[in-house]
Amino acid sequence: MLSMTLAIVAWAVVPFNDGWVLSDINVAILFVFAVSSLEVYGVIMGGWASNSKYPFLGSLRSAAQMISYEVSLGLIIIGIIISTGSMNFSDIVRAQDGDYGFFSWYWLPHFPMVFLFFISALAETNRPPFDLPEAESELVAGYQVEYSSTPFLLFMAGEYIAIFLMCALVSLLFFGGWLSPIPGLADGVWWMVAKMAFFFFIFAMVKAITPRYRYDQLMRIGWKVFLPFSLVWVVFVSFAAKFDWFWGAFARWGMGG
Repeated sequence: MLSMTLAIVAWAVVPFNDGWVLSDINVAILFVFAVSSLEVYGVIMGGWASNSKYPFLGSLRSAAQMISYEVSLGLIIIGIIISTGSMNFSDIVRAQDGDYGFFSWYWLPHFPMVFLFFISALAETNRPPFDLPEAESELVAGYQVEYSSTPFLLFMAGEYIAIFLMCALVSLLFFGGWLSPIPGLADGVWWMVAKMAFFFFIFAMVKAITPRYRYDQLMRIGWKVFLPFSLVWVVFVSFAAKFDWFWGAFARWGMGG
């Protein structure tokens, strides 16, 4: 129940259209991170309460993995916050509303971070090739081993709701949310839903075509590759915003950031 409830609560600040949001708060990004960081407690409690070594080992792996990749996700989003000047998702989408449609969105100036964010989202949600907490070849099925019927359903529902949340975050932060990719076409909730469906399709395709990482490789790429790269990017965006030699050019070109 804890895993699924927290996954649902995070959607309270996600807008699907201009004004279509349950709680349009100014610290929406902080709210999402606070709630998503609590989701690991459901996994840890589920693994420990099973009274079995495989679920407990899977829950410990999940805790370490989610904490590790949340650092990279947070640093990547800091770059978006600096570009926009707001932690409100609606403001971030409006800042991408330029005259060039698809090319006015943040995927262009933040191009390297799109890939880092997506890969970190895979690891954050325990999706292949980073599904080490549920590795069938090592841990049978991880923290879900001893669960069936409704408890198993709640775990899986929480996991897939979190995946859809990550798809929504990618759409809002980098791809304009509910904005139309073609100038002149009406914006609307269908664009947001279509973008989320597209990224969910990519999540599914990654599962189908990639082999699983070893756990030491997973931790290495998180702490030795993603973390330094995202830190450097935050510094770069900060200098660019301060001296107006990078973001200013995009703003004048119609980025709106």
